Amino acid sequence: MKEAADPAAPSVIRVSGPVITASGMAGAQMYEVVRVGEQGLVGEVVRLSGDRAVIQVYEDTTMLKPGAPVQLSGAPLSLWLGPGLIGNIYDGIQRPLPEIKRKTGAWIRRGESTEPLDGARRWKFTPLAGPGDAVSEGQAVGQVAETPLVVHRVMCPPGLTGVVRSVAAKENMFCATRWRL
Repeated sequence: MKEAADPAAPSVIRVSGPVITASGMAGAQMYEVVRVGEQGLVGEVVRLSGDRAVIQVYEDTTMLKPGAPVQLSGAPLSLWLGPGLIGNIYDGIQRPLPEIKRKTGAWIRRGESTEPLDGARRWKFTPLAGPGDAVSEGQAVGQVAETPLVVHRVMCPPGLTGVVRSVAAKENMFCATRWRL
């Protein structure tokens, strides 16, 4: 016997193409990324009113119906920046299309997701700050050359200041940064 859904849990109450309305969304924030339905379609909160939210879904909503669950992420739409972007092809929510094709074939399954950058690939990191150097937010502390013309700067994160204790060896390292829009 199937359990009854929690009536207070976030769920779809209206579907109009790629725009849905959900109730039980009192904890949601504007621009928060959500997963909609059993397939986990990617969407974004674009309007809040009481415990209801209007969500723009970035995938095909065919067969989505009232009662479908909505999962909150607690984070706004964000993207990865770093080496590996050049030469790759992405859709509008930064899913790498060649990787998805390799995993699932020519058609993207609804709710499909994969990491936007290859975490197994290593890049040469060159430090720009060394032990004993004072660093502050926004300061370049290192760099990674993706191509001879494209050099990514590794920056000290917002709100962080201090003195460098040690620096990793100049061996190949993975380097990526997630930025919230």
